[in-house]
Amino acid sequence: MESAEIRRRWLRFFEERGHTVVPSASLIADDPTLLLVPAGMVPFKPYFLGEVKPPFPRATSVQKCVRTPDIEEVGKTTRHGTFFQMCGNFSFGDYFKEGAIKYAWELLTTPVADGGYGLEPEKLWITVYLDDDEAERIWRDVVGVPAQRIQRLGKKENYWSMGVPGPCGPCSEINYDRGPEFGIEGGPAVNDERYVEIWNLVFMQYERGAGDGKEDFPILGDLPSKNIDTGLGLERLAMILQGVQNMYETDTLRVVIDKATELTDVRYGATKDTDVALRVVADHMRTSTMLIGDGVTPGNEGRGYVLRRIMRRAIRNMRLLGATGPVVAELLDVVIRTMGQQYPELLSDRKRVETVALAEEAAFLKALKGGTNILDTAVTETKAAGGTVLAGDKAFLLHDTWGFPIDLTLEMAAEQGLSVDQDGFRRLMKEQRERAKADAKAKKTGHADLSAYREVADTAGETDFTGYALTENEATIVGLLVDGVSSPAASEGDEVEVVLDRTPFYAEGGGQLADSGRIRLDNGAVIEIRDVQKPVPGVSVHKGVVQVGEVTVGASVHASIDVTRRRAIARAHSATHLTHQALRDALGPTAAQAGSENSPGRFRFDFGSPAAVPGSVLTDVEQRINEVLSRELDVHAEVMSIDEAKKAGAIAEFGEKYGERVRVVTIGDFSKELCGGTHVANTAQLGLVKLLGESSIGSGVRRVEALVGADAYNFLAKEHTVVAQLTELVKGRPEELPEKISGMLAKLKDAEKEIERFRAEKVLQAAAGLAEGARDVHGVALAIGRVPDGTGADDLRKLVLDVRGRIQGGRPAVVALFTVVNGRPLTVIATNEAARERGLKAGELVRTAAKTLGGGGGGKPDVAQGGGQNPEAVDEAVAAVERLVAEAA
Repeated sequence: MESAEIRRRWLRFFEERGHTVVPSASLIADDPTLLLVPAGMVPFKPYFLGEVKPPFPRATSVQKCVRTPDIEEVGKTTRHGTFFQMCGNFSFGDYFKEGAIKYAWELLTTPVADGGYGLEPEKLWITVYLDDDEAERIWRDVVGVPAQRIQRLGKKENYWSMGVPGPCGPCSEINYDRGPEFGIEGGPAVNDERYVEIWNLVFMQYERGAGDGKEDFPILGDLPSKNIDTGLGLERLAMILQGVQNMYETDTLRVVIDKATELTDVRYGATKDTDVALRVVADHMRTSTMLIGDGVTPGNEGRGYVLRRIMRRAIRNMRLLGATGPVVAELLDVVIRTMGQQYPELLSDRKRVETVALAEEAAFLKALKGGTNILDTAVTETKAAGGTVLAGDKAFLLHDTWGFPIDLTLEMAAEQGLSVDQDGFRRLMKEQRERAKADAKAKKTGHADLSAYREVADTAGETDFTGYALTENEATIVGLLVDGVSSPAASEGDEVEVVLDRTPFYAEGGGQLADSGRIRLDNGAVIEIRDVQKPVPGVSVHKGVVQVGEVTVGASVHASIDVTRRRAIARAHSATHLTHQALRDALGPTAAQAGSENSPGRFRFDFGSPAAVPGSVLTDVEQRINEVLSRELDVHAEVMSIDEAKKAGAIAEFGEKYGERVRVVTIGDFSKELCGGTHVANTAQLGLVKLLGESSIGSGVRRVEALVGADAYNFLAKEHTVVAQLTELVKGRPEELPEKISGMLAKLKDAEKEIERFRAEKVLQAAAGLAEGARDVHGVALAIGRVPDGTGADDLRKLVLDVRGRIQGGRPAVVALFTVVNGRPLTVIATNEAARERGLKAGELVRTAAKTLGGGGGGKPDVAQGGGQNPEAVDEAVAAVERLVAEAA
């Protein structure tokens, strides 16, 4: 049975039994504690935690998941993979243990012809938690599993929690006996390789307290409602139903292995090492494809780093298998064709996925060549010094400059018999992150514990947003926090967070900045609102300062936004939609949105592109946008189902979480996007859009910045003034400016070269006099002194070497010259072979001189350079070198 059919049967079975089919969420986790979705229940986490009321009593899904903690085990075991699909069925206070157990047994054992998976009942073994008598009774007496095939295990194996205080409960696992060829008998308690787990049923019925590890925590009591969370590993079931030895030989991965063998002429099954490498390639290429498909782009931080690490491991393993050129295109093609049966968006988005993947391969192949040379040199130096540990700064250099993930450096160093100073590497990485984060990416969840907001949501419900139609409305204060703590009242000067039952204020989201404005109470109190956030779903928190009077919970208020700011932001947001569509028209669907920020009068828009956008293309895009403005297109929004929106051709942002009902913003016949933001009513209201330019913000991601409306006009007015001034200076027309200024710069450059040539000649003319003036110091010819200030380092070096060459007679010679450039002293010292035989080395002499100058320096024994901070110490440095020469001579 193919993987796609396993998926279809799962969803059909549970849909027929009253479960709402929930499409797989994006791999980009909608959870600040997670980079990527690691488990099937993650999209349902808010329901289990009680943060949001579930919209259905029971649900089912096949969720895409990525886990990388065991990445080193990929290819070595039968079951470890970075990407997997978790089939799940969920109950929120509906059915419980008996329902979940009976559903699982029915689906697994129903014959294939009748819509089930057709597993032999006698090959299924059950584990339950130590004291879960109820689960054992259901399996034994209701389902009919013999007692000898039901085993009890402890908290470590058969108890689930999220690792923090909250919901928890016992588990029951269904295991499949693969037969004696996989080890000794005795059930999953004895051999989990033979008796492989395929389905885990979690009975979420208790609340746990704080504690460490998987076992050391107290059970505080029962949950208000009992929930079910189950997970069946699609790949593991496919392994069984397809009769293969491991997950890598299932239909969606074996075809990738076959393509890799075709590209490398390595036979699968030839050796253990090549088999592991082929499995790594298959697993990692599938994971990379799925991540890129969900909008992840390679980078050096967060989920971008996860993708880069996985993809580069795959490419390097192909190199180890013998591939010499690019391979990603052909491997990617196999993955997209295979996984596209289950996820059609891979087929429709193929071009964008290919563009991102091929750009990363090209970058890595280039980096691999240069980085490997750096690593080889570092390995040679470490071994020559008798070391066994590669320095952390070398690993950091490879990561920071050449894009080597640390695990790649670890692998390559291990192949050379070395370990890596990982603590030193992590210290340098931490320092770099701290520098990068100096300007702070503050998580705008306010000062309070999220539980305070959840309490407001539970008692008062979600905030009703009226801002699409209104800029002010009457409301009631339903929640008030002062210094992060719930409070019944606040006084003048207090910084507060206010929750209203209804509000015209837009909370920051979807790239649009929050509204600002005022909340006025009937008693005359005024709150100046500076920011609005949604720390928990559905609750708008207004952050501000009490300007006058006293504020109390339950008070009636009049909330009004800053209309001028809102309109300016709305213009920017509508302009962002126009820019997105114009870029897609110019560059193709690969120019998908990767982020944005809409602020008053200006916006920035991030999009996918493997290379810089040519200036001519950017000009065309800007012209297209402004042509749309002149067409005076109406802008309207409507709410529809997500399926209706997709059929209508609406563009969705990668990684954004959407509900079943979505808001679609349409701009005439030009643009249609899923969007919850505020917009203008007609494109004519934008006035003007001016693109300021584009730049790179990461691998495969570009950023356009632009001005809108009056800000764009003011910018162009200033530019016009500058152009007028320049035309007056050069005595030409505006269109002649580029040619005239280019000509002036060329003449200036020629003049600078001529000046440099004259200056160099003047410096070198002094060489003969310096050589003739060399003093004899105990048989050593010493030419030492200060040359005119401003002599550059290159000219000083040339002069020193010229003087050294003019000292004849085969006698020992030392030339030490000093100068001051831009207030900083500089010295170059050279010695000939005869002087070096007497122990006079340029590097040692420079170190003495540079130390006197308040700096440092070094070089080779024959010529060295140094400098310092104290120009007043040049004479002292000259004297120090003279003493050292005299002592050595």
